[in-house]
Amino acid sequence: MGIRRYPEGDYGSAFGYLNKAARVGDASAHSQLARMFMNGHGVGKDKKKAVYHLEEAAIAGHPTARHNLGAIEWNNGSMERALKHFIIAANLGDDNSVDMLKHGYLEGVLSKEDFAAALRAHQAAVDATKSPQRDAAEKARGEGIK
Repeated sequence: MGIRRYPEGDYGSAFGYLNKAARVGDASAHSQLARMFMNGHGVGKDKKKAVYHLEEAAIAGHPTARHNLGAIEWNNGSMERALKHFIIAANLGDDNSVDMLKHGYLEGVLSKEDFAAALRAHQAAVDATKSPQRDAAEKARGEGIK
């Protein structure tokens, strides 16, 4: 419910719902709360709280949260920590993290072997989400259910 309220601009309701969901360990709720704290939507801007919620979401396996932690580390100049976050996120199937790993490789801060291993793990994660049932559902969603 909170994730629906957020794009509507109803930040107060979104925060309430997301906070409840986060308390029971919902990774997406933690990730969304991080976004609210980072941008000051409905709450005061608070980078510490944003990072806390990103860490909670990342620990729970949320690939975008893991990527965002990497981006924060990258922007702070902590390349090694950033790359570790990006590798984990890529292993979970996050495409943006693969792009950041590519930058790391091109800048010489990531080895060819580590980049290749991350690409293989990313592809395995993407392949694991493919199935005939999922393809049929995507097709039905695109055509509209009749």
